Amino acid sequence: MRYGYWLPVFGGWLRNVEDENMQASWAYVKRLAQRSEELGFDLTLIAELNLNDIKGVDAPSLDAWSTAAALAAVTEKIELMVAVRPTFHLPALLAKQAANIDRISGGRLSLNVVSSWWADEARKYGVTFEQHDDRYARTSEWLDVVDGAWSKDHFSYTGKYYRVEDNVLQPKPLAKPRPTIYAGGESPAAKDLIAEKADAYLMHGDLPERAAEKVQDLSARRAKFKAEPLKFGIAGYAIVRETEKEAQDELRRITDVQQSAAGYANYQQWIAGTQLEQRVSLEDYSVSNRGLRSGLIGTPEQIQERIAGFEKAGVDLVLLQFSPQLEEMEAFSKAVIGKNAGSLARTAS
Repeated sequence: MRYGYWLPVFGGWLRNVEDENMQASWAYVKRLAQRSEELGFDLTLIAELNLNDIKGVDAPSLDAWSTAAALAAVTEKIELMVAVRPTFHLPALLAKQAANIDRISGGRLSLNVVSSWWADEARKYGVTFEQHDDRYARTSEWLDVVDGAWSKDHFSYTGKYYRVEDNVLQPKPLAKPRPTIYAGGESPAAKDLIAEKADAYLMHGDLPERAAEKVQDLSARRAKFKAEPLKFGIAGYAIVRETEKEAQDELRRITDVQQSAAGYANYQQWIAGTQLEQRVSLEDYSVSNRGLRSGLIGTPEQIQERIAGFEKAGVDLVLLQFSPQLEEMEAFSKAVIGKNAGSLARTAS
């Protein structure tokens, strides 16, 4: 299993807790990324929203792409998965930018391609907001242009949304055959697109048995294209404690829904802008990305057992959130990652 985490570009993950002791600042995320390499984490996901989805639109949030470029220069091992929304970036220009950051990092860049859901954010930043399936049609063309620019010179493309003529992009990315493209989504349009054109499928938090169903579904869709098998990741909010009671006490604290909190203002827009397979309650929404549903809450042994269930389901990456991030990542690394590494070493010997 690979261990990744969301970089806290919003200053936290909890809509019910105003101050999580993790600032939306360059100083904090730099310290976190550098320490995470020492703790055994493999990847960080740098989310892209120009408004703060968690703490409310008036709260600060960091820009994904300038943050990724800066982290590329001050880290050594960790994979930098940067979220990108096609409606906010012309594809050939983004391909150039991504190739440059990939080279700065020594080939550690990957993309998380996200079809936008937040209508208000698009309007506030002067970006066209399209209907759900139209966004995925645009994303399909966008991926064609990015891949063409990365893999060819004198590349031309004409589609409904994009046109480039005789594009030359040098230097190319170091990552081969290309920087990994991750994507998520639960609608038929999203799944079909991911199966055809992505390299990995990211899932919101869910139970291992539900994850297994999604792995089987996407793998079957992928097989139609005779491509390399997809990789699979799943989101999870982790609470590791010495006793189950301590973990459940913390869970109750963070899901004590206060609908007056600023982070709940966009709940209806998020529901309207997505096509979900399961209903999302306000309790689920109190923690981003439905991470509570993965059940990574309890003692080290309970969490390790749940991760083993995800491995059995075909998941090879868990994308974690913690609060406060640095302190909880330290504890998780010691109790879960280190324990897992030790058990694997004993098995190998």
